[in-house]
Amino acid sequence: MPHPLNDLLPASLRRAWAVDGTCPDLDLYSLFRARQISDLHRTAVIDAKGKLCYTALDRKVRCLAVGLRELGVTPGDVVGVQLPNARAAVIADLALAAIGAVALPFPVGRGAAEAMSLLRRAEAVAVIAAAEHRGAHPAAALLASTAETHGGLPASDRSGTAAPAPLRHVIAVGPGAVPEGAVPFAQLLRSDPAAFVAARPDPDGPARILVSSGSEAEPKMVAYSHNALAGGRGNFFASLMPDPAQPPRCLFLVPLASAFGSNGTAVALARHGGTLVLLDHFTPEAAVAAVREHEPTHVLGVPTMARMILDRLEQEREQDQEGAGKLPAPTALVLGGSPLDATTAAEARHAFGCPVVNLYGSADGVNCHTGLGDPEEQGSTGAGAGAGAGSGSVDGQRDGGLGNRHGIVAGRPDPRVADIRVADPATHEPLPEGAVGEIVARGPMTPLCYVGAPELDARYRTPDGWVRTGDLGLLDADGVLHVVGRLKDVVIRGGANISPAEVERELSAHPLVRDVVCVGVPDPVMGERLAACVVPVSRASGPAAPTLDDLVLHLTGCGLDRAKHPERLLLVEELPLTPAGKPDRAALRERAARA
Repeated sequence: MPHPLNDLLPASLRRAWAVDGTCPDLDLYSLFRARQISDLHRTAVIDAKGKLCYTALDRKVRCLAVGLRELGVTPGDVVGVQLPNARAAVIADLALAAIGAVALPFPVGRGAAEAMSLLRRAEAVAVIAAAEHRGAHPAAALLASTAETHGGLPASDRSGTAAPAPLRHVIAVGPGAVPEGAVPFAQLLRSDPAAFVAARPDPDGPARILVSSGSEAEPKMVAYSHNALAGGRGNFFASLMPDPAQPPRCLFLVPLASAFGSNGTAVALARHGGTLVLLDHFTPEAAVAAVREHEPTHVLGVPTMARMILDRLEQEREQDQEGAGKLPAPTALVLGGSPLDATTAAEARHAFGCPVVNLYGSADGVNCHTGLGDPEEQGSTGAGAGAGAGSGSVDGQRDGGLGNRHGIVAGRPDPRVADIRVADPATHEPLPEGAVGEIVARGPMTPLCYVGAPELDARYRTPDGWVRTGDLGLLDADGVLHVVGRLKDVVIRGGANISPAEVERELSAHPLVRDVVCVGVPDPVMGERLAACVVPVSRASGPAAPTLDDLVLHLTGCGLDRAKHPERLLLVEELPLTPAGKPDRAALRERAARA
């Protein structure tokens, strides 16, 4: 039997949100089906194969649902999904929802050992994986890992008790040769759609497991219901749609298999009837081409991706290419996954000609964002600074917009998504306005629980269901949330704590710094020393690289305590990214330690 996915929120709260319309109270496939019926030939997905309309997508979903049932996948079973951004990932998401199974997506960049750990801990009965992707062979690697354990998964779970039932099927998705022992995805798509019967699962029951890239030794897995995805997360996206009658066209630069990417199939498609524009691998060239060709209303990525796109546009201008540096303006550029600095926000707003929405959120169950038309967040100049502009301003209120002395402006909490408080980390009691404490959240998007990890439920959920984020922040007099740093994300130098986020925030304003991540590196004397990993600004004559003395002088001018200044500098051409699209701090820490 799979792990029980118990809801740690009071049932009365869940029902109240369904009754008052905050949540749609329908399962994800039913929501998608209603969208398909209302507009049969609307484009659902645009990927490397071209366009796929809602009706054609529904037929493929029904075929796969029948095929999965014939393999023995039943309601409540967990099925892993390791696919790049393409139509197969969308088909898999909807088919699993249609049969009442629980999807466990994770990006194709995760290695077989980590993937098998996720599948084992979630007690997955099957996994749908790419046969080949950018030189890797995920399906074959998963089969080999399973074979090494004599046809099953490792012999114990995280608590050391007897192992669950082994993974029964690896389903391989082309292109590429299907490895021996795998079930061809194409074969399942040839099932008879007439045999399909929708399961109609409980909307408050589990639909998807999000994998957190947090600070635990193993990635945390967080179970979400249909209502939490389409309702809570769906309400977040609804606030970024000026006209609800106009379905969005969303370019997802982040993996659909990431926590941020869960806004794809469940939200943009099923809840809002939109179109997904998908790239199977992010490059700044491909992203710029997709914006120009498909003119998305929303572009979703992380700040590092935005900076790479800005560099690409600057290269076009330097090379005097036709149409250089110009993009059709979306409704919004939505950036999350890591802190958004003021410089990037301003440059991106100018380049894209639209508001830059700063999304603060996590797989664990928190979401807050700057909006499209909040006058408190608007700047007074620059592209898009008129009505509805505002979210990435740097020349407006609060000491310069997104980045200021009170941390990063995350926006006003929306109770239709998640109510947010700042609490004492020890007592969990709410703190007064302006006081710094731990950010806690509870609302329609709040997940059910952690998967197979009651110790994480005890650590990160309060008895009345609030999610403890581990982030430090404050709520100002206007009810705006500022994120200051992390409770655990500190570098300890000679017994003194240094917040990397604080140093990064100041360094991001240096004129020679395009991107920066600060990490701690081991030191035999001080325990740790702070290293700044910097992507220099690119110019026609080449990168203009700052020196360590340049950075120290800048931080001194900002008034930052000398003890917090970096003592090492690592210059990189670009920041390495994790499979989820975030800066890979572990890789940078290793490189900085060797430098």
